[in-house]
Amino acid sequence: MGQDKNVGSRQDVVWKALDRFHIEIPSWGFANTGTRFGKFVQSAAATSIEEKFADAGEVNRLTGASPTVGLHVLWDLPNGVADVEKIRGLEKQHGVKSGSINPNLFQSQEYKYGSIASPSAEVRRIALDHLLESVEIGRALETKDISLWVSDGSNYPGTQSISRRIGWMEEVLGAMHAATTEGQRLLIEYKPFEPAFYHTDIADWGMALHLASKIGPRAKVLVDTGHHYHGTNIEQIVAWLLHLDALGGFHFNDRKYADDDLTIGSIDPYQVFRIFHEILSAPATATAGIAYMIDQSHNLKGKMEAMVQSVVTAQELYARAVLIDRETLSALQDECRLVEAEELFRDSFWTDVRPIVRAWREARGLAGDPLQQLRESGYVERIAKERAEKNRNSVSSYA
Repeated sequence: MGQDKNVGSRQDVVWKALDRFHIEIPSWGFANTGTRFGKFVQSAAATSIEEKFADAGEVNRLTGASPTVGLHVLWDLPNGVADVEKIRGLEKQHGVKSGSINPNLFQSQEYKYGSIASPSAEVRRIALDHLLESVEIGRALETKDISLWVSDGSNYPGTQSISRRIGWMEEVLGAMHAATTEGQRLLIEYKPFEPAFYHTDIADWGMALHLASKIGPRAKVLVDTGHHYHGTNIEQIVAWLLHLDALGGFHFNDRKYADDDLTIGSIDPYQVFRIFHEILSAPATATAGIAYMIDQSHNLKGKMEAMVQSVVTAQELYARAVLIDRETLSALQDECRLVEAEELFRDSFWTDVRPIVRAWREARGLAGDPLQQLRESGYVERIAKERAEKNRNSVSSYA
């Protein structure tokens, strides 16, 4: 696993790791999405849940690493539980299963002043009803995770009671947790700002951890790699959550300035590598249930190309982290041999694992180069032709 290991040994280690590495792709990553200023429509973007499943199935066929697709309740199951049978049919048709269930607490007009932290008991009840329906959908689809992002907050000091809103969140999330059953989990995400700019009700991992601990044992923290202030040591947060057995999963994306939702590793691949190292260094009991998920919005890159690119990058960065000789690294750390420890660490990061990953794919009947195979397949050109008119007519919809 270090420089003294032969190529065959490295290949064996990486292949075994890739066999167990799966990363969920989001349905909304295939649809037209935008910024606060507007939306750029792509002809090949998915316009329906049927098209989203078709695209997700194609990505999994190419990469062999994304067997589940995350669903957004409001966008993908507008009729709630009544849509479950349709989703089951799409699972069978396209060879991918439903993954995390994502409630929507940020789009309805009622949520102008908050959802689960709204000062209105009536609005909090509306939000709770939606969360309970999301739990029911997850149970009906036999999925494990309900992934919850709360956009609640305020823009000006003195306009809301920060402390009372904590209690309201505890109450609503407690009721939601009580509705879950064995095998279900509630993943609580955090974000420091946007759309709220003075205070966000779940602004960091400590707040998310408190809520998870408060409401019950089936709640964990979800880390979105784009949801941190500049300079935040995300891998340290990961190490703490692992130590506390509180890490539920990740939303992987990349950013340069804020929550930019860029493709994985496009700005800072070293960060993802460092995160994977902390996970691989932890006891298996703390990491067995971690959900790896992509959450990104491709406004300029092609939807299919960007998703394949992210899955492939995640596989390669995971493979690099697997190659770290942790036993030797630990000894160097204990002896404070700083340069040698860092160089061993960096050696794995700079290792070109692409030939090993390509060989793994080919040995399993997958495309050696998924992006190239996507280009040669004509899939993108075909769906662009089929969906162009629908996309031109859907500028007013978000997802």
